[in-house]
Amino acid sequence: MDYEAEIRGIGISWCESGMATPVVLLTAEDRYVPIFISPDQAQSIQFELQGERSERPLTHDLLLEMLTELGGAIDKVIVDDLSKGTFYAKIYLQRYVDGEPNTFTFDARPSDAIAMAIRAECPILLSESVIDSAGQSIGDFILQEFGSTGWE
Repeated sequence: MDYEAEIRGIGISWCESGMATPVVLLTAEDRYVPIFISPDQAQSIQFELQGERSERPLTHDLLLEMLTELGGAIDKVIVDDLSKGTFYAKIYLQRYVDGEPNTFTFDARPSDAIAMAIRAECPILLSESVIDSAGQSIGDFILQEFGSTGWE
């Protein structure tokens, strides 16, 4: 089963080595799922969340414009797997040919899938197995990130 997710924001997680890593925080079924992403992906997602536009199209903007011009539309994206600490996602595209819908599925990095979904205004889904494997309560998430919930 897949659950619709909401983007709670883009943040920074500090590794034990002291390095900052961008993270997109999704929520579904009262669970928080942090997905670590690259700085450029974080910027692309953050720009779209804030409604900012760059002077020239970013890669996700260009790709979505090309898909739309060719008669396609992104139906949904699903973060559907987590293996050895790496998340996997799929982008579902629909395109009508001779009045008949054709669905295409593309393997994608979750950060790309999320960036595309925001722009296409389509659902972002999390599979039940991803929520079970990586989902945390808000208290556990705060404790992991900050070492204290602040409620003690």
